Amino acid sequence: MKRRLVILDRDGTLNFDSDDYIRSADEWIPLPGALEAVAQLSRAGYAVAVATNQSGLARGYFTREDLDAMHARMGELTAAAGGRIDAIEICPHGPDEDCDCRKPRPGLALRLLARFDATPEKSWMIGDSLRDIEAARRAGVRPVLVLTGKLRSGDDAQAPAFATLQAAVDFILKTDGPQIV
Repeated sequence: MKRRLVILDRDGTLNFDSDDYIRSADEWIPLPGALEAVAQLSRAGYAVAVATNQSGLARGYFTREDLDAMHARMGELTAAAGGRIDAIEICPHGPDEDCDCRKPRPGLALRLLARFDATPEKSWMIGDSLRDIEAARRAGVRPVLVLTGKLRSGDDAQAPAFATLQAAVDFILKTDGPQIV
């Protein structure tokens, strides 16, 4: 049986976001309950992946080593909460570069679907922006919005919207039902 896949946006979904960009591991601060929600997905047998636009690389706000340190911290804190991040895909490009990976384009999600040999219509993508929802739709993945980032309403998303990542995970687990792992 194929593992089910949940793709998570990073900033504003897993951790606090900043208009000034998250630039270091010390600035990577998880949202309350987010890592426990990831642990719940891990225990339920889901592959959990992160798909994140990181134009701060292209803008020179931080280095690849800084980003790797942020992701190491994310992994360590997630493991301490009992969960795991199985993969991370980033878009390092600026908004004016013509890449296939910068959300709302579906490149990151498509790479993760291929990596895990996951069925799109049985997979989920959770994010805090309309570009996350659009990327999910373009990849054929079921979108879910969390209102923990810059959006305070899901009215324009035309997707299930929840106040927290935990509420979104509860919805996914209820929708999908149990899985034998």
